[in-house]
Amino acid sequence: MSQLKVFYEKEAVPKLIEAFKYQNIMEVPRLKKVVLNMGLGEAIQNIKLLDAATEELKTIAGQKPVVTRAKKSIAAFKLREGMPIGCMVTLRRQRMYDFFYKLVNIALPRVRDFRGISGKAFDGRGNYSLGIKEHIIFPEIDYDKIDRIKGLNISVVTSAQSDEEGKELLRLLGMPFRN
Repeated sequence: MSQLKVFYEKEAVPKLIEAFKYQNIMEVPRLKKVVLNMGLGEAIQNIKLLDAATEELKTIAGQKPVVTRAKKSIAAFKLREGMPIGCMVTLRRQRMYDFFYKLVNIALPRVRDFRGISGKAFDGRGNYSLGIKEHIIFPEIDYDKIDRIKGLNISVVTSAQSDEEGKELLRLLGMPFRN
């Protein structure tokens, strides 16, 4: 079992029960899934960029990503319906906990001038979204082998009912909020 999951069960759950006065242990918020998404608008002209992004996302997540395709045609962007424009991967269970631990303890502290992440990026239902400008902060990525620095969206989905509960859960799991 992941050491983050053990920490969640032994340390975080009792603190959450105490803070929010839950009657049942099943009410306590938990992580459901982590979704990683790389949108590549430039993949319209250069399809090899999408292959490189898929390989890099596979290396970061430890799971093969799915290529996402355009839902609508947009003439101004020379985009047709069904064209591949990005890739995404959904992590659950063991891989989710391993990735979240790696994100919080290894990758985020490697961001230049890092002072914490914003605590305002919740969606109203306890889920948190985070944008990373450079995917090279992950230790698995070899800087010499990449052709272009890409951005990455990370969505952490929790079972929390409110933003306050979700923020407290993520704070207890080590997410470095600045506010």
